[in-house]
Amino acid sequence: MRITMIFLLFLAFVASGAGASPIHVAAAADLNFALPELAERYQKDTGTMVIVSFGSSGNFYSQIQNGAPFDLFFSADEEYPRKLADSGKIDRASIQTYAIGHVVLWVPSSSPLDPNLLHMDLLTQASVAKISIANPQHAPYGRAAMAALEHYGLKEKLAGKLVFGENVSQAAQFVQSGNAQAGLIALSLAKSPTMSSAGSFWEIPTDAYPELRQAAGILTGSQQKSAAKAFLNYVLSPRAAEVLRKYGLTPPAHP
Repeated sequence: MRITMIFLLFLAFVASGAGASPIHVAAAADLNFALPELAERYQKDTGTMVIVSFGSSGNFYSQIQNGAPFDLFFSADEEYPRKLADSGKIDRASIQTYAIGHVVLWVPSSSPLDPNLLHMDLLTQASVAKISIANPQHAPYGRAAMAALEHYGLKEKLAGKLVFGENVSQAAQFVQSGNAQAGLIALSLAKSPTMSSAGSFWEIPTDAYPELRQAAGILTGSQQKSAAKAFLNYVLSPRAAEVLRKYGLTPPAHP
C-alpha cells in the first residue's frame, strides 16, 4: 500500500529543542488537507510534533491489527475503530466521532459538463468514459459512492465505467489528472486549494448514502497515550471545528 508520510515542521521542532516525543497518526485520506493544517496549528501551540500517514481506513485497520506502531487512528467511519476496540487494539473509551463526511461529484475545469446542472445524469453521458471512486473494499468513501450510485439506480448501468483508487485521495487524483472524466470523492478534497481551483462539483444529497460518521481512537499499544489524547481533544475543540468546516467536514454535535 502506498502511504504518504508527512513530517510537519520537523526543522522547527529540532530548532526549538522540544523534548516531547512526536505523535504518530494514521489518518483516512479524506483528511489529506484538513489534518496537516490542524497538526501544524497544534505544534505551534504546544511544541508537540504530529507525524501523519494517510491511506484508506481499511488498510490502516489491517496494519493496526498486525501491530503497526501508531498512537492514534482517524478513520473515515466509526466501524473500523470499533472493530479494533473489539480486538483490543484501540481503547474503546477513547473513541470519538470527530466529523461527518460528505460525498461530491467532481469534474475538472476542462469538462464541458456542469455537475450542478446535470447532477448524477452527468455520469451517464457518452463523454464520461471513466468514473473514479475509492475502492469500496477498504475505503468508507468508496462504499458511500457505491451506495449513491445504487440510490440513483446507476450501479449496474455504470459498473463498466468505474475505476478504483486505493483511497479517496487517489480517486481524486485520477479525475484531476484526466485518467477519469468524473469522480465521486470527498467534499474535504474537493474544497482543498488544489482541487477547488481545478474543477467544479455537486454535493450529493446525504440521503443518497449512509451517514459518514468519522471516528478516531487511541491505540492500546501507544507509548504516547496522554499526548495522543491531548491532540484528539484539540481536533474536537471549537477552534479545530473551524478548520474542519473550511474543508466541508461537519463537526458532530456533542452533548
